[in-house]
Amino acid sequence: MTEEVVETVERVTGTGIPVRGNDIDTDQVIPARFMKVITFDGLGEFAFFDQRFDDEDNEKDHPMNEERFRDASVLVVNANFGCGSSREHAPQALMRWGIDALIGESFAEIFAGNCLALGIPTVTADHETVSEIQEWIEANPDSDIEIDVADETVRYGDREATVTVDEAQRRALVDGVWDTTALMRSNSGAVAETAATLPYLDD
Repeated sequence: MTEEVVETVERVTGTGIPVRGNDIDTDQVIPARFMKVITFDGLGEFAFFDQRFDDEDNEKDHPMNEERFRDASVLVVNANFGCGSSREHAPQALMRWGIDALIGESFAEIFAGNCLALGIPTVTADHETVSEIQEWIEANPDSDIEIDVADETVRYGDREATVTVDEAQRRALVDGVWDTTALMRSNSGAVAETAATLPYLDD
């Protein structure tokens, strides 16, 4: 049996999508009525649902409804994103919509931890830098943004900005220890050897 390779996340590259506003909570990211699913599959279509659609399911003015952002994978937000309920469905919905990384002014701690469990970096920068990146995305929706997790930089167009990655998150992503399940599988041989030495475990 081949051992599973643990994935590292050193860089994320993709087009961006700006979602503006402070204190966007997890109920806005994924309304509670969509959390009754048995698996997370299909949650992506409900990301920001109440911000994207009215009561008759008509589209509202929201970046996720714009064709130019449909293939975006880097979400750029403002302050205290992911606050409120600690539901893990929020990053699951964003990931299934297509988001691979987030840039923001700040993130709720539990939300950032739930993102890390999926290998999604949440990097931070000051208000001016985030606003500049959001404006650049508006003008360049088809151009890539590169987040260098290891070096804590973001490159977009001919510009480069310094960002901050929580040190524990940075180490986990760059060293490939963010996925604890894959980590255990990759060390299945060592786990089996240890188990074999324990007298209270049957064969």
